[in-house]
This record gives sequence, C-alpha cells and structure tokens, in this order.
Amino acid sequence: MSTRSAAAVARSARAERVLTGGAGILAILLGAGALVLGLGWLGTGRAARPVLDPMIRDWLLANRPWVLGVGIALGVLVFVLGLRWVVRSLRPESRPDLRIDGAGPGRVTITAAAFAEAVRTDAARVTGVSRAQARLVGSVERPALRVQLWLAEGTDVRAVWQQLDETVLSRARESLGVTALPTAVRLELDSARRRRVR
Repeated sequence: MSTRSAAAVARSARAERVLTGGAGILAILLGAGALVLGLGWLGTGRAARPVLDPMIRDWLLANRPWVLGVGIALGVLVFVLGLRWVVRSLRPESRPDLRIDGAGPGRVTITAAAFAEAVRTDAARVTGVSRAQARLVGSVERPALRVQLWLAEGTDVRAVWQQLDETVLSRARESLGVTALPTAVRLELDSARRRRVR
C-alpha cells in the first residue's frame, strides 16, 4: 500500500514512531555503555572511578555561568520540542479545502465539509445503504476520502460496492478533476429497528 493510499485508512504516525524509536535506541546505547563499563570490559579501574571525571567536574565548576546557561538553553529546547510533539500528536486531523483551477482568472474553493457532505448524500442514495458518513482528509496536494456505510439487512454487498465505485466515487473524482482519489470504505450492518410488542 502506498503512503498516499494509507492516508485514507488512518492518520500517519511516522513522526511519532521515528521520535519514539530514536529515544529508545539512545536509551539502549546508554544502558549498554553503562553495562560495559560496570562489567569492567574497559578496564577494572574505570568501573571504580566516579561517573563524572574529576577533571571534567573541575572544568564545569570553573565555567559555571556558561555551563548553567547552556544547560538551561538545552532544557528549554527539549521542553519546547516535547511540547510541540505532544501538540502535534493531539491535534485533530486536517480536513483540507480544495482549490480547483477554473477556466477564468478566478479559482474555485471547495470546503472539505461541503465535499464530504456531497459524497455522503450520494452514498446514502445507493441501494441498500441506510446511512452514510464521509470525511475528506490528507492535504491539499494529496487529498484522501474516508467513507463509512451502514447497510440494511439482506443487502448485496457486491452491488453496493459496484454502484459506489461507478457513481459516487467516479463523480467525486470528476468533480476534483483527478484520475485517482485514495478512498477507504468501511461497511457495517445497520442495527435492525426495534419493533413494539403489543
């Protein structure tokens, strides 16, 4: 599955995976270094020495203002990067407004909500579909579509799929002027309506 098609299925977590993997690799390397030092593989005298070399400690104490300034700056930088990571992870998924080049000098902009509502209305008219939802996701350059359909009991899924592709998705591609629009379709069986017992 291409990355463009994957955007229709779920939101990308590539950045979170890279950052988490990098932090994990760094922790493993630090742990392995401490283990090698503690087992005495770098010499028996090194394991008994303090973690911070006395010469380095004396230099840090002699240059205390600079060391404190650099330490505070690094701490603030790490805090800002971590805060940005959290905000990016919790931010709602973008719903791009699409710009279509017209024949004239002006441009036509279709909002994501209007496009999704048009697709939802078309999908709800498919035979056997009782309810429908649609959402436009991705970016302006690479839009993707998510469609969720609730099917009535006894519906022919193959007929629904064919009609959805030939009418709804075909019309959506034509309206955007693209040959391919990555789409994830989720089908569910609609719950039967409750009947009153008299």
